[in-house]
Amino acid sequence: MRVADVLAKTAGKFGEKPAIVYRENVITFARLQEMTARLGNAFAGLGIEKGDRVAIWLPNCPEYVLAYLGALSIGAVVVPLDLGLKDELANCLTHAEAKLLLTNRFDGVDFGKLSDRAPSLRHIVFCEEMLPGLIRNASDRPRQVIQAESDPAIIFYTTGTTGRPKGVLWNLRHLDNAPRTMKHFLRLDENDVKLCAVPFSHSGGLVYIQNCITFGITMVLMRRFAPADFVDNIQRCQVTCFHIVPAMFQAILSLKRIETLTLPSIRWVAVFGAPSAPELIERFGRLCPRGKALNGYGLTETSPPTTLPPLDGIRRGSVGQAPPWVEMAILDGEGRPLPAGEVGEVAFRGWIVADGYYKAPELTRAALKDGWFCTGDLGRTDGDGYLFLAGRKKGVIIVGGLNVHADEVEFVLHEHPGVKDAAVVGVRQGLRGEQVKAVIVPKDGVTLTAGDIIAHCRRRLAPFKVPKIVDFVAELPRVGIGKVAKEQLR
Repeated sequence: MRVADVLAKTAGKFGEKPAIVYRENVITFARLQEMTARLGNAFAGLGIEKGDRVAIWLPNCPEYVLAYLGALSIGAVVVPLDLGLKDELANCLTHAEAKLLLTNRFDGVDFGKLSDRAPSLRHIVFCEEMLPGLIRNASDRPRQVIQAESDPAIIFYTTGTTGRPKGVLWNLRHLDNAPRTMKHFLRLDENDVKLCAVPFSHSGGLVYIQNCITFGITMVLMRRFAPADFVDNIQRCQVTCFHIVPAMFQAILSLKRIETLTLPSIRWVAVFGAPSAPELIERFGRLCPRGKALNGYGLTETSPPTTLPPLDGIRRGSVGQAPPWVEMAILDGEGRPLPAGEVGEVAFRGWIVADGYYKAPELTRAALKDGWFCTGDLGRTDGDGYLFLAGRKKGVIIVGGLNVHADEVEFVLHEHPGVKDAAVVGVRQGLRGEQVKAVIVPKDGVTLTAGDIIAHCRRRLAPFKVPKIVDFVAELPRVGIGKVAKEQLR
């Protein structure tokens, strides 16, 4: 995707249509193209050239969109950084050799020390103070840059809080996969209005920008996720679709007024990341009389979404199919494809696979087997190519020599009417090996006992899968954009 060309085409077709709605502010596609060109020229005026890295450390806001598109339009490589980074920020900037950082003056951040620790930085641009002037004083004529689809586009840092920075490198072609996949399965078009609360530092957040400029979709943008505000935005802006991560989905369903709501404007809702329990998906679906709720799947390394179900072919518990241009396989421990119905490691092959881990060839080689990117997730397919996930390869709980997949137990736990949230881990129990441990968040006002949970699971699961340990907590610990911190639960 050559961003400047795509945006020019869309602005020519939908010039005065809202591209971004942010609080009370509206930016049309014509204005978006103009400001993108201006900011790209401003970056160039600061010495940013093709291939230079431009880091963005901001909450979701229109300026983030402008910086992302402006940098890509002049051939720079965008480095979106999670706002939760602390000491790791300098490590990521240094590893990426970022030349410019766009940010705000956040409390507690010493930017002088940051510059000292990240010697590649030539400029720190403070968004609120400096960006309006940069845009105003730059030319609005798009800069002519020769770009190939194989040119680097984005470096995503996927490491959490420890270890060496791990950057996933995308090229320009990878930007095309999300719009193509969502068009193929979900019939996305210019009539849609999408609500974005997923951080742009996450690949799932940037999907919103790709869809916006590709199809002429209006993007309703939230600075940060708040479940009540999210629902209010759906109703106020007549949102037709959105995709979120499981923690956000869970928070929306936990709203006290959720059972009294109907969301008739919704056409589809997708939950990406770890698969959500079918009961939760179906519960949300009942709020959308004209829409569908579904699970999708993909990793940053496979330019997600990588699988989705067709709107008229959703299957309970499945995260859908791979599109025709993606090869998907279930591999055994030797890297050999398994037949439908057998559980193995989920793998993908094709141009959607990232170019590798930035400056880490050993990590890239370890993740690839004969061209297959091995996800580390376990799953199986049915006869029609629908994928059913079974948990993380490293997270399989081995009870008496038998494999227990945490996702399967979590699905059953979510079916209990008194359970608000749940997670399952394996814990060592002396000579007996691993046991299944369930960590439960009860619904407000509900009192549960370990016996209640165990009895519920016994009715649905084989004896070796039933939790032997049950803990109750007020909320599950989470990292990143909502992934359960299972090491803490252990």
